[in-house]
Amino acid sequence: MRQQQRGFTLVEIAIVLVIIGLLLGGILKGQEMITQAKIKNIIADFSGISAAYYGYQDRYRAIPGDDPGAATRWTGAVAGDGNGQVAGAYNTTCPTTVAAGTAETCLWWDDLRRAGFVSGNGGSQPFNAVTGLLGVQTGDGNSPVGPTLGTNGAGLGGFASLIVCSANLPDKIAIATDTQMDDGIPISGNVRGLLQSGPNPATTNPATAAYAENGTNTYLLCRSL
Repeated sequence: MRQQQRGFTLVEIAIVLVIIGLLLGGILKGQEMITQAKIKNIIADFSGISAAYYGYQDRYRAIPGDDPGAATRWTGAVAGDGNGQVAGAYNTTCPTTVAAGTAETCLWWDDLRRAGFVSGNGGSQPFNAVTGLLGVQTGDGNSPVGPTLGTNGAGLGGFASLIVCSANLPDKIAIATDTQMDDGIPISGNVRGLLQSGPNPATTNPATAAYAENGTNTYLLCRSL
């Protein structure tokens, strides 16, 4: 005698759909929590570097990297030229072991680490939560006191002071970081941003007129110290 095959009832299908919905909701919520954690890490990077800078300056009356007394203070350290600027670019390839001729943007990290203000060893730059470089430099590369002389105001809206930069930030993270730390506008304020065409770009390109969140854009953010 043939048995009739029994299909799913509407109640069973509804239960399956509810379970799928709960799983998808949990995944999306988890992704959002990860994104928010990265945003907080990026903001903490900017704040931490700023605090380390001012702590060093208060203790030694010098700018890390530019400190002319570093070599006499610590064995193996390299002295800066003491001209009040941190020469070099934030994305300079820095050695772990500094030596004569090492860029001051690399000596910055070595000095801060020797002083105990940041973790790690040597002059190599740290990375942010999305594996982009963290670094400092004086000016945006186009202002008169920047690493490269050029047209004042062309790079990142014309930063001329010491800046800290964080690269490779996905659009959502960059927008949230600028909004929470400044005005949310990449071309104005103390936080400026530029659209990247490649990883860890130079700061010499102009700041982006407006952020665009399309899920693929990445930005370099720099903040004046």
